[in-house]
This record gives sequence, structure tokens and C-alpha cells, in this order.
Amino acid sequence: MIIESIVMGLIGVFLLAWGGLEWTHRRRQGNALEALPGNWQFESREPQHYRLVGEQSFFNPTRKLEVMIPEMSAEITLLSKGSLEDIHHRVKVTPKHADVEARPDGYWFAYIVKSRYQTTAEISVEITGPDLTQLKAVWVRIHYISYGPKGRIHNTHHEVIPLRFPDPQNPLEWRSVSDGQVLPVPTHLLTQLDTCPDIVRRYVSPHAQPGDIVTIGETPVAIMQGRTIHPSTIQPGWVATRLAYFFLPTSSLATACGLQTLVNIEGPVRVFLAFAVGAIAKVFGQAGMFYRLAGEQARLIDDVTGTLPPYDQFIVLGPDDPQKVVDQIQSETGLAAAIVDVNDLRRVKILAATKDAPLSLIEEALRSNPAGNADEQTPVVLIRPTQA
Repeated sequence: MIIESIVMGLIGVFLLAWGGLEWTHRRRQGNALEALPGNWQFESREPQHYRLVGEQSFFNPTRKLEVMIPEMSAEITLLSKGSLEDIHHRVKVTPKHADVEARPDGYWFAYIVKSRYQTTAEISVEITGPDLTQLKAVWVRIHYISYGPKGRIHNTHHEVIPLRFPDPQNPLEWRSVSDGQVLPVPTHLLTQLDTCPDIVRRYVSPHAQPGDIVTIGETPVAIMQGRTIHPSTIQPGWVATRLAYFFLPTSSLATACGLQTLVNIEGPVRVFLAFAVGAIAKVFGQAGMFYRLAGEQARLIDDVTGTLPPYDQFIVLGPDDPQKVVDQIQSETGLAAAIVDVNDLRRVKILAATKDAPLSLIEEALRSNPAGNADEQTPVVLIRPTQA
């Protein structure tokens, strides 16, 4: 009896110790090194020579842990309207630590980012060629190792910098629709460096008049908010790998990474229960129940191939707080605004709109999808109601 009590006591102590270790492990942030949005500037922009310089900061948000960066490198991909055959580029990474100078040989030495501190790297991009005016954007991928309590982890931070900008003053062609006109407005390749009010001021205001309504696609808004996730950073779990097979092949949730993105937002329990209830409802003729139960992002997530390069390589979430975005556009530009989800199947969904925006007119004006779903690069559509 005594031996049994001792054994049970030891087992209890072991379980408590194991539980304590697991609880501590899950609470620890480990190698939680955050890559902050970069700050990019043109230092040279001649027809045969571009020089871009970006400052990329990395922040350690943990309270007590130190995280090291033993390696860092960068590579770029150029996007162009023309051939890249005679275009050459070079990328260089230089440490800009506050307390240690960079080495003259360009070697990235292992650096410790202390708790609640950050450090910075300078990324310089040189592009040369006989004619660079056809270049649209440069996609920078910054590869770095975070080394700490969770081991040695490979990470990649993505930055997209536009290189080609349409002239906002160029005349554009209005199209007639029911009860008004629409004007698809071309922009540069929108990135995390842009904001909606700035885009409206730059490209829409030269063509707008009082009473017009500006509409922006939900995917471009999300891209400007930085709501893009590269699939290489996603680890599909049990729910995603089992349920992805049951969605239509055209759905953004039909891949394990696409569905895992929703699981990461809403949690595996909600997604699984929404799927189970949705499956039962479908048997009784009630389609679409899953999307009503699984959260707003279930309808808005765009999997890879869902938008323009280079974002066709990313999963793009729906926009964050779209009502705040449209209110900010109106406050800063004076134009009524709406964020919309439009496709070639004549479906129009308004995610958010300012109070004075006529919803029925917006839906009817956008039903033909004047912005297009291909390479038009017209993410903004201006609507002008017919004067009564």
C-alpha cells in the first residue's frame, strides 16, 4: 500500500512537472523576432540606372529573452512590362546596428537583439540596363535566421516596391452604366508602402467632382494594410489537412495552407464546427452555412493565384476594419467611398461604405466588373451618378 502510494505520488509529481514545462513552453514567445515594415527611398532614378535603399528593422518583443540574427541575405525579382534580358541587378545587405559598426568586407556577423530592442539592416538595390522605364516593381525577399530558445529558424520577410507610376493627369475614358457612369482608374502596383487616402488623392481626385463615389477592391486594400501571408510560413494542422478536400477546387479554402489561414484566425474548433454544421445543412438543402458560421474571413481570403504578381504567390486576407478605411477616405478627400468585392460572375458585395454612399447604385454600377480581374491594374473605380 505504501509502495503504491509512493508510485502514485511520483506519477503525480511527474505529470505536474510535465504540465508545468508544457505550459511554460506554450507561454514563451521563443524566437519572436518581428520584421517591421521597411522604409524605402530612391537614391537614383535615371532611365539606365536605379538605386533603391531600404531600412529594414527587426524588433524583439519578448520580455526577457534574447534572439540572435547569425545570418541575413537578400534577393530580388523584377517585374516588368517588357523583357529583362539586358537588365542587371545587384543587392547588398549592410548591418546598421546602433552599437557595432559594419565590417568593411560586407560580412554579416551574428548579432544579439536584446529584449524589447530592435536593430536595422540597410538593403541597397542597384538596377542597370539600356531602358528601365518598363519596370513595374521590385520584389525583395530578405532571408534571415532567428536563433534562440526555439532553435535555428529560417525566416523570410517580403517587401514590394513600385517602380512605374502612371500619370494621374492622363485623360481616362468614362463608361456608361445604369443611372450613371464609371471610370476605372489605373494606379501603380499597390504595396504596403501605400494608403487608401493617398491613392485616392493622387489618382482619383484629378478626375472627381462633388457627388462622385470612389470604390476600391477589397484585395488591394488588404495588400496596402500588409495583410499578405506567404504559404512558406504556414504549417497546416489536422483540421486544415483533413477538411480542405471537401471544398470546391476553385475555393481559396481548398488548399491546406488557405484553410489553415482561416484556422489561425478563427481557431480550429470554430472552423470544424462550422464545417460539420454546414455539411448537415447542405444535406437539407441549405447551402453556404459554413461561410456564415466560420467568420467573415472565410469569404474574403484569396489563395495563391488570386491576384496580380507578385501577390499571386501569397495568401491575401480580407481588409481590416473596412468601415474605418472608407470613413478615413471621405474625411481626407471629401469623396463618398466603398470597399467592394466584385467578380466576373456579376456578384457585388459591399464590405463597407460611407453613410452617404448609395448602395444600390454602387452594386448596379459595378455588376459588369469594370475594374476587371486580369492585369488591368485598375483597383479603383470612380462612380458618377446621373444628375437628376
